[in-house]
Amino acid sequence: MGEVHEGTAVMDWMAQERERGITITAAATTCHWRDYRINIIDTPGHVDFTVEVERSLRVLDGGIVVFDAVHGVEPQSETVWRQADRYRVPRICLVNKMDRVGADYWRTIDMIAERLEARPIPIQIPIGSEADFAGVIDLIEQKAWSFPADREQAPIVKEIPPELAAEAAAHRERLFERLAEVDDQLMISYVEGHEVTTMELKKALRRATLATQATPVLCGAALRNKGIQLLLDATVDYLPSPVDVPPIVGTHPESGELAERSADDEAPFCALAFKIVSDPYVGRLAYFRVYSGHATEGTAVLNTAQGKKERFGRLLRMHANHREEVAEVFAGDIAAAIGLKNTFTGDTLCDPARPILLESIRFPEPVIAVSIEPKTMEDQDRMGESLRRLAEEDPTFRTRYDEETGQTIISGMGELHLEVIVDRMLREFRVEANVGRPEVAFKETITRSARAEGRFVRQTGGHGQYGVVDIEVAPQERGAGFQFTDATKGGSIPKEFIPAVKTGVKQALESGLLAGYPVVDVAVTLLDGQYHPVDSSELAFRNAGILAIREALDRADPVLLEPIMKLEINAPEEFFGDVLANVNGRRGHVIGVEPRGKLQVIRAVVPLAEAFGYATDLRSLTQGRATHSMEFDHYDEVPAELADRITGGRVKKPARA
Repeated sequence: MGEVHEGTAVMDWMAQERERGITITAAATTCHWRDYRINIIDTPGHVDFTVEVERSLRVLDGGIVVFDAVHGVEPQSETVWRQADRYRVPRICLVNKMDRVGADYWRTIDMIAERLEARPIPIQIPIGSEADFAGVIDLIEQKAWSFPADREQAPIVKEIPPELAAEAAAHRERLFERLAEVDDQLMISYVEGHEVTTMELKKALRRATLATQATPVLCGAALRNKGIQLLLDATVDYLPSPVDVPPIVGTHPESGELAERSADDEAPFCALAFKIVSDPYVGRLAYFRVYSGHATEGTAVLNTAQGKKERFGRLLRMHANHREEVAEVFAGDIAAAIGLKNTFTGDTLCDPARPILLESIRFPEPVIAVSIEPKTMEDQDRMGESLRRLAEEDPTFRTRYDEETGQTIISGMGELHLEVIVDRMLREFRVEANVGRPEVAFKETITRSARAEGRFVRQTGGHGQYGVVDIEVAPQERGAGFQFTDATKGGSIPKEFIPAVKTGVKQALESGLLAGYPVVDVAVTLLDGQYHPVDSSELAFRNAGILAIREALDRADPVLLEPIMKLEINAPEEFFGDVLANVNGRRGHVIGVEPRGKLQVIRAVVPLAEAFGYATDLRSLTQGRATHSMEFDHYDEVPAELADRITGGRVKKPARA
């Protein structure tokens, strides 16, 4: 067993993880407990690497959420919890680090209930805390477990100490009440005064957990191996196996009809690729979760997202960065394959005779960007390939070439995210580069509907170019993204040219009129158009789409959007006023303040543009005694005077055809 901060943790295998003492990339492994095999994915907690959590939650059946007993529910825990809510993933909680100074099990449980709006049900109570944390009382089995000082020794099971019997009985009664509120069978037994056996209680808790109506809470100290055996027991007892979850639902790629696949080895093969990795030893690895059926090396599969056939090369079971070859994979397995050249994150792999398309994975938009330039011509050649491979691995990392400045711009979820990317370029791909200052990834959107016509008509010696489109743009809710609707009637534009119009529209939206930032949250409707039986082409309609969208955006009152960050600060009381004034001076808005021991916890939202260098300012304001965490929350409109400054007081006018 390794230690994160010493760089010896097994699952944190990347050089950057070992140096920084944090998890950066999700790692998969497999372990056996009792008669069960448990597939584990260890995900990061840092919000810059939220992509790893998002894609892992998409393919997992259950989750263990680890909280720090001293800090309780932190902002990044809230983000992960909401992601798990979205995927309806059943969870159990471990309140870790019970042996640290300031550990408070019950306060953490209260925070889980208040901040996460969950129903935590403690199934253990600690024996002692901080340096005196010696064991736990299991409220279900009504036994006490003590943990020897030597972490290699097995825990000792004994009767509940007499001095803790009354407290344990009170908490067990409370467990009954909380569970009876969400489980009808237990409610009947409780009301009628029947004796409930340990097995019945476990079954009731399992039912409530699988229905995401309750969350069992345990405690321990992982570094000292205290409570981990009981956590594995709880994983088996309360979290779902693949057969406990409803069949995965997808659609037929051609007819659009709903299709189901249950966790059965004999069903048609169906899997979701959730992670692509460039391995220096074996090349391109595609991690996938098998939902139904089985596959062997050499099996031909259909990638329904890309519409291409693929063939499994070697199949691997991963243990962090160690690979174990397997001959076959079955329903419920998490494995990796070599040889899938056209498969990307979120793609569905299935039996070609029984195609199905599963819902892909949605990822947040990047909020921060830096310019990057190779140091030498040799680096120039390698940089393009390294950026392409890194973008394949990480869907929240984007790269584009700015023709105006001649620079490559890379975008990500935060300063740490981009720092790690640049570090990986240097170590893994041997690319040395100069990196510019971080910049905010502004966006543009529109505030009202508008309609415009785009005419691309060119007459040359031979065939000309003829395409006319009439489109309407309308604003959408924040985060709704881009939507394209074909509302043409009577064949005014032949069907084969519609995709070209959509391509032109999407291309034009990549660079807005105000300051060249991407335009988001826009619904585009293609209303009408004209074509020429000889001169019309895909090129003509693509260009007509570009001209039309630019004209329409100009009429739709475009505005600038900026990323707003959620900020949480833990500051000693004597610095409270200074910290609050600093937040307000950064165009921040305080949402709430709550005391936590001798600290004041300030929760606020602040524009990312004002948040650069905040860590340094906070340290100097509070003599290094305050801590903070920051994560992306939403996009909001930039105040008019600031927008004027960012755009240089000018609006780029569209080029007229």
